[in-house]
Amino acid sequence: MQQKWVVKNKKADFDAICKEQNITEVTARLLVNRGLLTKEERDAFLHPSLLALIKPELLRNADAAADMLAEDITAGRKIRIIGDYDVDGIVAVYLLYRTLCVAGAKVDYRIPDRIRDGYGMNAEMVEESLRDGIQTILTCDNGIAATEPIRRATEAGIRVVLTDHHEVPVEETPDGVRQVLPPADVIVNPKQDGETTPFPNICGAYVAYKVMCCLAKKMGIPDTFMQGLLPYVAMATVCDVMELRGENRAVVALGLEGMKNCKDNGICALIEENQLNKENLSGYHFGFVLGPCLNASGRLDTAEKGLALLLAENPAVAATLAKEVTQLNAVRKDMTMQYVRECREYFLTQERLEPVLVAYLPECHESLAGIIAGRIREQFYRPAIVLTDAEDGCKGSGRSIDGYHMYEALCECKDLLTKFGGHPKAAGLSLPRENVELFRKRLVEQCRLTEEELTEKISIDVVLPFGLVTEQVIDELSLLEPFGTGNEKPLFAERNLKVKKAMVLGKNANVLKLFVENEYGRQFETMYFGDIAAFDESVTVAFGKSELDKMYQGRENKVCFSMIYYPDKNEFRGNVTLQAVMRDYKMAVL
Repeated sequence: MQQKWVVKNKKADFDAICKEQNITEVTARLLVNRGLLTKEERDAFLHPSLLALIKPELLRNADAAADMLAEDITAGRKIRIIGDYDVDGIVAVYLLYRTLCVAGAKVDYRIPDRIRDGYGMNAEMVEESLRDGIQTILTCDNGIAATEPIRRATEAGIRVVLTDHHEVPVEETPDGVRQVLPPADVIVNPKQDGETTPFPNICGAYVAYKVMCCLAKKMGIPDTFMQGLLPYVAMATVCDVMELRGENRAVVALGLEGMKNCKDNGICALIEENQLNKENLSGYHFGFVLGPCLNASGRLDTAEKGLALLLAENPAVAATLAKEVTQLNAVRKDMTMQYVRECREYFLTQERLEPVLVAYLPECHESLAGIIAGRIREQFYRPAIVLTDAEDGCKGSGRSIDGYHMYEALCECKDLLTKFGGHPKAAGLSLPRENVELFRKRLVEQCRLTEEELTEKISIDVVLPFGLVTEQVIDELSLLEPFGTGNEKPLFAERNLKVKKAMVLGKNANVLKLFVENEYGRQFETMYFGDIAAFDESVTVAFGKSELDKMYQGRENKVCFSMIYYPDKNEFRGNVTLQAVMRDYKMAVL
């Protein structure tokens, strides 16, 4: 895969910023790279507080939705929450259910089965609600596209309070494009026309939380209770890949801080089962450790198991459920790795790499298609679609790159598809099995991506020689956390490194440890958690097999490369060693 490394070179009075914030020049440059050009912006970024959270009443219809729910509670009406099976949906149901229970509501919940029901509220759920005497349906993280089920519910006398954050469907009219809203009694969705909140790009769980904050004020629920729910909003925000800017970054930072004092049995059991420490959690742990365990319940079992874990009042029950969802995630990871490896080997054997990659994995669990597509996109920097067999044909998910609008690409193939939907960067689809190859050819033929667009661009924050890496610099990097989409982990570069010695570590031989030396004679430990075989192949192609052997034997060799890295500290038995964690590399001198 080709890469283009670009060093950010933004200008500012770095000396003034260093004095203003009492930080090193490295951190000052990182703040400027993030577009924080005023003191007020830098203060808000470095010191997030509750004041950064926008008043929930500014979210259009949030207060009206709370009024309707308060009426239901007072009148003793039966409320049913209908959520979604991913982390955002599970957490949204959790937030609604817990708050409504504290408010004294008669409330239960339903989460669709990923395979049987598909995404969101459907007609059968409405009929079930009618049979159960439900008087109000409250959706979260879904509903904005469920026009017909909602129409059936309202016509049958069920009130519908809709909370969602997905794009509103549109239609062409003689007067232009207009949004098509379902006939719910009240709609809370920051993507609808006329929205009044200044920060609309929030996850479904955060939308639900804001409605509950409005309800809490009406029902006398203390602020401390609502603030205690912020760790869950934070996890949903990270797992739903929201941009960690403005209010989102503040809520994640506050949620991580609040997790230190959280005593809820379910989340504490999940943290313990994954051998984590509440005191040292980061956005990474939300997005890549805890969140995937909840997601795995919705992928390979039932999302209600993940919700049951969060709601568990008995520590023993919580421990059992935490173990079950963690084991499910381990199975999910093994299955994912198997199919990613299979796809990678297949594409590497092709004469040429197509600009759009389509993999057909008949036996793969359909819930894994999106994860695998994402991994293939990362490895080859190509739009990727993974298709699997389903009951009525094939189902699949796609993940895209900059410059390729996946939903529009599917629109150009709609005659081959049974069903599809999505966004510029992600999509889901169904099609007959006999159309798979034709679909692949059509996507490739219609792809307009240039070679430049198919070259991954990596933005380097600072070229930072090892001699400038200090404990203070590393410690200050924590001021920029939590990292995630829109506030990515900083990337540093070091040029022309000689390898003094290399060794492979880990019980699965999946960690490469390098002892490298820069042009000024400064030696540094470097850890690489990527594809070691590919690294070895790059060394062999550039310098020869004999030099690779010498590198691993610790003998003098000709291996020389430049790398993109993140500095870190390794603490072992009281000793602190500075090290680099390598993300990418280029062989030979730059």
